[in-house]
Amino acid sequence: MSLFRKILVAFIFVVASCAAYAQSQKGEMAIPSTAIDILLDPDAIMLGHAKAANERLRKVYPKGFALDESHKPHITCLQRFVKTADLEKVYEAIDQVLADEKPATWKLKARGYYFIPFNDLGLAGIVIEPTDDLIRFQRKLIDAVEPFTVNAGTKAAFVTTREDPEINQPTIDYVKSFVPDASGEKFNPHVTIGLASQAYLKQMLDEKFDAFTFSPAGVSVYQLGNLGTAQKKLKSWELKR
Repeated sequence: MSLFRKILVAFIFVVASCAAYAQSQKGEMAIPSTAIDILLDPDAIMLGHAKAANERLRKVYPKGFALDESHKPHITCLQRFVKTADLEKVYEAIDQVLADEKPATWKLKARGYYFIPFNDLGLAGIVIEPTDDLIRFQRKLIDAVEPFTVNAGTKAAFVTTREDPEINQPTIDYVKSFVPDASGEKFNPHVTIGLASQAYLKQMLDEKFDAFTFSPAGVSVYQLGNLGTAQKKLKSWELKR
């Protein structure tokens, strides 16, 4: 076979492979999907700390959000696109995980603040030590919902509101790549507390943080909104010791 023919065959193979991949992605996006957040609801101890920190941030940046029904304090364990038709099966799969795991008995440690730069602001949170329990729980959730996940989703998978009518591309991309980009060794458990200027948040990070322990009080599944907001509660479980 001549060099030209070899190159031509290779080119055709690459084009065919790309076309097949694009078609598979298009097919998955045609399946109605829901962008979900499987999360831990913290107990009153963490709620108190999170709300106090949120009030502090809103004093220096009043345009920031309050921790209310639309922004409940929580610990994200897993974000995925799942088939909307299979949501009940997703809940059943989580039930099976909770039959083996007892999150209410865990003692989790809050160890400081952190923030993610967001334009000229920072989105702040309370950092939680990633324990073996949390990492194992996340792994079980990933495996449990895997049969119902899709690799791609659209804006239609999210909840929009009058205040936030759009879903930006980074939000979609984050859910798509949550596994593996935010799982396993890269898991960063935290409770989001609000917005403020980066200068103010850097000052907060320099302050002494009094570590405290708390426990999960519940598990919930939310449909996500823009910027990864846990927007609409779909299912919840009250945990027992």
